Amino acid sequence: MKRKDCGSAWPPCILLFCAHFLYGAYGQVRYSVPEEMPPGSFVGDIVKDLGLELKRLTTGKARIFTAGGREYVGLDREKGHIIIKERIDRELLCAGAVSACSLSFEVILENPIELYRITLEILDVNDNSPAFPRGEITLEISESASNGARFTVDSAVDPDVGINSIQSYSVHPSDHFTLKTNSRSGSGKNVELVLQTPLDREKQEHLLLTITASDGGNPKRSGTVKIHIIVLDNNDNAPVFLKDMYRISVPENTAKGSLLITVNATDADTVSNGQIGYYFEHTTPKIRDLFSVDPSSGEIRLIGELDFEESAIHEFKIQAKDQGGLSDSSEVLVEVTDVNDNAPKITLMSFSNTIPENSPPGTVVAMINIQDSDAEENGKVTCSIDKSLPFKIESSLTNYYSIVTDTELDREETGEYNITITAKDGGRPPLLNKKTLSVKITDVNDHAPQFEQDAYNAYVMENNSPSLSLFSVKAHDADLGANARVSYFIFDNDLNGTPISSLVSINSDSGAVYATKSFDYEQLKSFTITVKAQDGGSPPLSSNVSVKIIIQDQNDNAPQVLYPVQSGASVVAEIVPRSADVGYLVTKVVAVDVDSGQNAWLSYKLQKATDRALFEVGLQNGEIRTVRQVTDKDAVKQRLTVVVEDNGQPSRSATVNVNVAVADSFPEVLSEFTDFTHDKEYNDNLTFYLVLALAVVSFLFIVSIIAILSVKCYRWRRERMYYKSGANLPVIPYYPPLYADVGGTGTLQHVYNYELCGTADSRKSDVKFLRPSSQSVLNVDLSGTRTVPRQTRETEEPDVCSEQKPPSADWRFTQNQRPGPSGAAATPEVAVGTRPWPNPPTEAEQLQALMAAANEVSEATNTLQPGTMGLSTRYSPQFTLQHVPDYRQNVYIPGSTATLTSNPQQPQQALPPPQASATQAEPPKAAQTPASKKKSTKKEKK
Repeated sequence: MKRKDCGSAWPPCILLFCAHFLYGAYGQVRYSVPEEMPPGSFVGDIVKDLGLELKRLTTGKARIFTAGGREYVGLDREKGHIIIKERIDRELLCAGAVSACSLSFEVILENPIELYRITLEILDVNDNSPAFPRGEITLEISESASNGARFTVDSAVDPDVGINSIQSYSVHPSDHFTLKTNSRSGSGKNVELVLQTPLDREKQEHLLLTITASDGGNPKRSGTVKIHIIVLDNNDNAPVFLKDMYRISVPENTAKGSLLITVNATDADTVSNGQIGYYFEHTTPKIRDLFSVDPSSGEIRLIGELDFEESAIHEFKIQAKDQGGLSDSSEVLVEVTDVNDNAPKITLMSFSNTIPENSPPGTVVAMINIQDSDAEENGKVTCSIDKSLPFKIESSLTNYYSIVTDTELDREETGEYNITITAKDGGRPPLLNKKTLSVKITDVNDHAPQFEQDAYNAYVMENNSPSLSLFSVKAHDADLGANARVSYFIFDNDLNGTPISSLVSINSDSGAVYATKSFDYEQLKSFTITVKAQDGGSPPLSSNVSVKIIIQDQNDNAPQVLYPVQSGASVVAEIVPRSADVGYLVTKVVAVDVDSGQNAWLSYKLQKATDRALFEVGLQNGEIRTVRQVTDKDAVKQRLTVVVEDNGQPSRSATVNVNVAVADSFPEVLSEFTDFTHDKEYNDNLTFYLVLALAVVSFLFIVSIIAILSVKCYRWRRERMYYKSGANLPVIPYYPPLYADVGGTGTLQHVYNYELCGTADSRKSDVKFLRPSSQSVLNVDLSGTRTVPRQTRETEEPDVCSEQKPPSADWRFTQNQRPGPSGAAATPEVAVGTRPWPNPPTEAEQLQALMAAANEVSEATNTLQPGTMGLSTRYSPQFTLQHVPDYRQNVYIPGSTATLTSNPQQPQQALPPPQASATQAEPPKAAQTPASKKKSTKKEKK
C-alpha cells in the first residue's frame, strides 16, 4: 500500500537556493509493509512515486535521514528502491500501541537540495502467541461459594494487534466453572472464572483447570495456563476497594522512593478472614521495576525513574485479598507529566563550508534539523543566529531550518565567519543548545591592483651605466592567491620615433625599472612611461600609473668658444687704435656650455697676456677691455690667452687665444704681423666639423649646379620659342648679376662693376662698361699673382662697345676703410658693388655667384705660404691680408701708369701698357655668370 501526498498534511513544495541556485521540493509518500520482513526486501519505488529521474539520485547524493537515529530502511540509488535494512519488529517499535504503527524518515537530495518525507506504516503479523504471566495459578475458593461467584485470573498477553490479538478464552474441564471476559480500560480484558455448581470440599478438595487463550490470526496461535483450585472453608465476605480506579499525576523528575498513592480495601469478615493483603495483579516486569506496593498498608511508591518521553501513562491493577481467599482488585493509573529536561538536539543535514564572495543573497549555506523530545511548550523550539552576521535563518518545514546569505559578501573585509546556531525551547527555565559552523569565503577576482602612489617621479644622472636600476613601483591587490599575483608591464609607446623599450625595461615580478641605455641630458631631459600592473585572475584586472623619469645633468661637457674662431689657416687679430681710452672694448669672447644649471655658468679669466696691465677680461661677460690708456710704448703685437671655465664639480674649461694689434694704420699692422707664427695645435673636433661643412657645401653646390642648369635649359628653350615667333615680338633682356672686385689689392677707393646695356634685339650679344661703385671694400689679393683686378673682358660681338672710366684721383684709404676696432667708425653695411636691378636676380643666380667667389678664395688659399695672416675685427668689415712678395715695393693703380712704392728712395716705374702685358701670367678668370655661359655656348655653336 502506498500513498503520495504533497499538499494536505504537509506544506506545499517550496523553492530554496543552494550555492548559486538551490531548489527544494517537499512532499510525502506513505508505504505500508508487514513487520518481520528480511533485510533487502522491497518497500517502494521513490523514483516512480516522486516523479524523479533515476540519475538524479546519484548526482544529488540521495540519502535517508531518520530523526531517531536508527535506520530500519535503506535506499538503493541504482534502482531507486527503498529496501528493508534491518528487521522491523512492530511490537518493539511501537510497544503498547494498539492502533497503527508507522515510521517516518526523510529522503534528502543535494545540488539542489530536495527533501521528501516518507511514512512507512508497519503492518502487524501474527508472530506472537498469547502468553499468561504465570504458568500456573493457584486459587483458594471457599466451599461456601455460591453459584455465580466470580474469581479473577490472570489474563493472557498478546503483543499483536487487531485480528492477531487475543480473541477468545476457553476453560477445560467445565464441570464447575465457566469463563467470562469483560473489556477493561486499555487494551486488555478481565478474565473471570464463574462458579456454575457448588463446591464440596469433602468430595473434591483440589480442582485442576486449563484456561486457553486463542488469537484470530491465520494460523491461529494460543497460550494456556494451569489453574489450581483449593477448596477452603467458609469465608463469606470478600475485600472491597473504596475506588474502582485510582488516578494520580506525577512529574517525570519525581525522586525515587516517593510515595505516590495509598490504596485501601475493607473486608466485613473478622479475624483471619478479615486480614487483607495488597498485591500487584497481572503486572509486567517494567511496572515492577518502577513501582512497589506495601502488602500490609497498600502504599504505592516509586522505585525507578520516570521518563515522559518514553511513556506518559502507566497502568496496573492492585489486588486486595483476605485470609479466606476472597479478593477484589482496583486499577491504578499513573500519568507522568512532562518536565523540561531535554535540550533541543541540532542535526546538521547539509553544509557548505566554503562559498564564493560573489554569492547572491539567498544562497543556502546549511540545512539543519532540530528536535526536542519534550511536550507542549517545553518542546517548542526557536532557532536563531547572530544578527550582526551577513546570514539569516529561515524555516522551510517544521523543525527544519535553512541558513542563507542575507547580504553581499566581501572576502577582503572578512574572510571567515563563525555562525553560532542557538536552539532554545519554551520551557521554564528554557533549555538551549548551540552549534557553531565555520564558513570560509573563497576569493573572487574583484579588485584591480592599486599602486602606492598616483604618479611617480624618478631621477637618474646622465651617463648612467646600462641595466642600472632606476626605481621600483609597487602595486597591491586585495584579492588572494593567483588573483593577487601582480605582474608589471610597460606600454611600448614611441618617444620621438624611439620605442620606450629601447630606453627602459621592467622586471615583471618585482616592478623594478632598469635603464637599457646610457642617457644624455643634452639629448633627452625627461620622458614619461606608463606602467601597467595586472593581476593573475581570470579575467585579469589591471591599473596604470604614469612614471616621469627625469635625467639630471652632469658636468660632462667643456665650454665651447664660438668667438673668436680659432683657425689653423690664418691668424685673426683685433685692432686697437693707440688713441683708445680706458675701458675700450677690444672684443668679446663668446662661449657656450651645453650643460645646464650651474654646470653651464661660465666665467672668463685672463690666463696669459703680453701685457697684463693693458687688458682685462669681464668675469661674467667675457668682454676684453683696456684698463689703461694705450701709449706709443705698447707693443703692436699683443697675445691674450683667455680661460673659459664652468661652475660644475669638477669644473671643465677651454682656452682661446686672442691676437690684438695696437696700431693706427693698416700698413703698420701688416708689417708687424707678417712674421706672426701660427699656432700648430688643431682642434680635432673643429676639423671634423670643417670636413662635415665642406661635404655639406659640396652637396649644396652640386644641387645648385643642377638647379641652375635646369633653369638655363628652360630659359633657353623659352628664348628659342620667342626668337622664332617673329621680329615684332618684344624680348626682355637678361641682366646678369653685378660682381664686386674681390681680387683687388684693396688699395683703391673704388671698385668696378659690370652692368649690361642692350637693346630689345640684343639676344646674341652683351654690352659691358665700367662705372665706379658707391662703396669700397679693402681686400687682400688672395692669389698673390696680380695687382690689377680682373674687371674687364673683351667683347666678342661687333655691335657691343665698352668703355672704361679713369680711376679716381683720391685713391687713398678713407676713414671707413682704415683698419681699426668696431668702435672706431660706424658705417652701415651695404652690399658691395651692387646697384638696383631691373629685375631682381633669382636665388639660384645669387647662389651661383657665391659659389664662384668661394672658388676663387679656395684657389687663392692653396697658394698661401707660411707666415701669412688675416686680420679681422668683430664690429668692422673683415680684412683678409695675404703676403705678396712685391707688395711692399709696388702698388698698382688700375687704369693708370703710375706705380706707388713704400720705399721713398726707390724710383717709381711705370706699368707697361695693357697690350704689352701679355707676357704676364694670366690671372684666373672670373666665375661665369649665366649670361656669360649662355654667350659661350652660342660662340661654340657658331
